[in-house]
Amino acid sequence: MEAFARLVRGISLAAGLLAAGLLAAAVVVVCQMVFIRYVLGSSTVWQTEFVTYALVATTFLGSPYVLALKGHVMVDLLPLYLRRRGRFLLAVLANLLTLLFCLALFWQAALYWTETWVEGWTTDTVWALPLWIPVLPLPVGAFLLVLQLLADLGLLLSGRAEPFGKAGSSAL
Repeated sequence: MEAFARLVRGISLAAGLLAAGLLAAAVVVVCQMVFIRYVLGSSTVWQTEFVTYALVATTFLGSPYVLALKGHVMVDLLPLYLRRRGRFLLAVLANLLTLLFCLALFWQAALYWTETWVEGWTTDTVWALPLWIPVLPLPVGAFLLVLQLLADLGLLLSGRAEPFGKAGSSAL
C-alpha cells in the first residue's frame, strides 16, 4: 500500500507541477496579449481562449496535488469533537463519498472527451482549436483524484494515516 501511495503522490506532484506551469504560461500569455493590444494596437486571436482553457486545466490537474498535501479547505468542527473511532468512521465515509463523486465525474468527463475526439469538434473561434485538447484535463484530473483518494483511503484503512490528519481524541 505504501508503494502505491508513494507512486500516486509522485504522479500528483507531477500533475501539480504541470498545473503550475500552465498557470505561469497563462500569466505570460495575458502579458503578451496586453502588450499586443495596447502597445502595438493589434488584435489577438488565440490568447483569451488559451488563458481560459489553461486556468480550467490548472484547476483539474492541480486538484490531486492539493488533495495529496491536504491543502484543501476542510471544515473540521465535527472531527474535532469526535473520539478516535468516530473520526475514523467519518473520514472513511467522507473518502468513500468523495471517491464516488470523482468516479462519476471521471466517467462523464471521459465520455465527453471521447465525443469531442470522435466527432472532431473544434472551438467556435478563429483559432478553431480541436476541443479534445482543452477537454482532456477534465478526465485526467478526475482520474488522478480517484487514484489519490484510493491511496489516501488505503493509508487510512491500514492505520498509516490519521483521520483528518488529527491524532488522539477530544476532551468530550
